[in-house]
Parts: sequence; C-alpha cells; structure tokens
Amino acid sequence: MNDEAFRKLIEEHWVALESEQTTGEHRLRVSQLPVMTAQGSLVAGIDHEGCRHVLMPVHTHRRIRTNPDGPVLQLRKRPLEDDESYQTYADLACLRKDLNDLFTNLCIDVLSAVAVRPENPVKALYGVLDRWKALFQPQSAPLGPEQIAGLFGELVVLNRLLGRDSSAHRIWRGPEGHPHDFAAGKAAVEVKTSSANGPRRPRIHGLDQLDGPAGGALHLVWFRLEAVDTSDSGVGFLELLDQALHSCDDESAFLEMMAAVGYRPVDAEKYRNVRFVIAEERWYRVGPDFPRLTTQTLLSAGVQIPVLDVEYTIDLSHDAPAPVSTDEAVQILDQLIQESM
Repeated sequence: MNDEAFRKLIEEHWVALESEQTTGEHRLRVSQLPVMTAQGSLVAGIDHEGCRHVLMPVHTHRRIRTNPDGPVLQLRKRPLEDDESYQTYADLACLRKDLNDLFTNLCIDVLSAVAVRPENPVKALYGVLDRWKALFQPQSAPLGPEQIAGLFGELVVLNRLLGRDSSAHRIWRGPEGHPHDFAAGKAAVEVKTSSANGPRRPRIHGLDQLDGPAGGALHLVWFRLEAVDTSDSGVGFLELLDQALHSCDDESAFLEMMAAVGYRPVDAEKYRNVRFVIAEERWYRVGPDFPRLTTQTLLSAGVQIPVLDVEYTIDLSHDAPAPVSTDEAVQILDQLIQESM
C-alpha cells in the first residue's frame, strides 16, 4: 500500500468516527485499521473532544516513552476495553485539530513503517517520530576531538554491557548529567581516556565524580587511545555506535542519549574516518587510597567554604594505586548488570 492509499484509508476511518455520536468523556470511538502487528491490528480513534488518534497494540508490560508529550503531540500507554476484550495500546494523538493535516502525514509514515516492521511496531513508531523531530532540531557544532575520544571510551564499556543485557543502555547515566558515566544500585563506573602519547593523568570534573555511591563501590576505567587513519587497524567510532544500536532493545532511547552528548546522525559522515586503537586499558577501585577530591575530603581537611566548578587532574602513572585484574574488571561489569535488575 502506497502513501496515497494510506492517506485515503486513515482519513476515511477518522471521518466515519467523527460522524458518530460522542459516548462520554475520556472515551474513544475506534475502528480497526487493516495494518497488522504481532499483537493485533492498528486502530484509528477519535476522542470526545474530536482529536484524532492512532493506536498500536502492545504487550501489557511494554514501556512506552512519553517524551513527545507537549501542547500538540501526545504519546502514552492506554488500555481499551469492551464487553469482549481488553488490550493495551501505544496511543499517538494530535491535540490541535487545526494541525490534523500534519498529523495525517505523520500517521501515513507510521502506518508505512509498521507495515514494513510488523514484528516490532513500537520501534517503527519511534523511528518515525525521531525522523520528524530531526526536522526541527537546531544546528549544533560537531563533537570535538576530546569529546569523541571520551565518548569512544564510554561506548566501549556500553557495548560490553549490552553484550550481557540488551537493556544495559539504561545503565549509561552520563548523558543525563549523572556524576558517573555508568551507575546501577550500589555500583558505578567512571570512564576516562587519554591520548597515546600522554601520561596517565585523567581530568576529573567536580567534587562528586569520584565520590562513590552510598554503601557501594565506584570504579574508574582508563583507556589510552591511539588515533589511526586506516581501516585496517583499530575500531571506528561509528562502528561502536552501530554495534550499540544493533545490540540494545530500544534504538530510539539510545539515539536520544547520543543526542544528549552532542551526536547527531546528520553529522555521521564527519566521523566516518575516526578510528582508535586501545593501546592500554586499566581498571581501578576508587577507594581510600585513590587520589581524589570530594566534598568529604575537603571537609575533613577543614575547608568549610563553598567550592563550585572544581576540576583537577589525577596522576595514575605510578605503581600506586594498582589497577584491578582482568577478571575483576569483568566482575565489575557483571555487578552493574546485576544491580540494574
């Protein structure tokens, strides 16, 4: 079915529903669309205020993102029930009738995408919403060399976690402004990178970055990265990103995290030749003997004045503190996954 056929189909259903009498507040008048998914058919709807909806059936326990919510476009999870059935839906609605023409175009894209991917309609929906949202995103500068290197290190750790659990992108907390790059329960990991020729001297941002979770453990992983300009060696930045996209169970959520740290798919070609070799990797337990500044250490030293925007460098070039073993590093990743469940 082409776009014009989908347009005619959805418009006919909405017009027919609009002609029916309103049955009550908070109720939808609905009719099934001939677009099938693994959970059932999509549904067209009209609410008591005359606003248009498209609903797709989802499993009861499926989480639905709510970030499109605003004065015009709303996405939420809602049940529909009659005398014979009960089904949960992802409900996409336009709350302004003067924008029905734009909403129709959006829904045509949704119907087309779901028809191609009926086994995962919510993922298809998210993809359409993200493409439309990209039309209105402001221009921003591409990532700088230090940002790319830091993000590369985080993606290395993220992919190892996703290899254990396809939902592990939810453990990646750095994009939301959390003090630690990865955190779950009483476990946290901070990721640092340095250039190939530089010393082991990561830059620490803030007094809470090396302050571990209460009653838990914080670890710092440091990568020495060597930039290479040939596809015969190293790992590409975009390769790591694609691996994470393929491994995670919510591509849209992951892309939102990437957007939060400054990556936009439209800039992908600018990073096509960005490749690194991991020349060295060390994992440390951030304990009492680890070099750091925290609010507690300042208070213990008698520094009572308010201190803001603290940045400092630690030196890990010496024998102490000693890194943990490779086996312990694996256990750290396993603990993060366990704490997230």
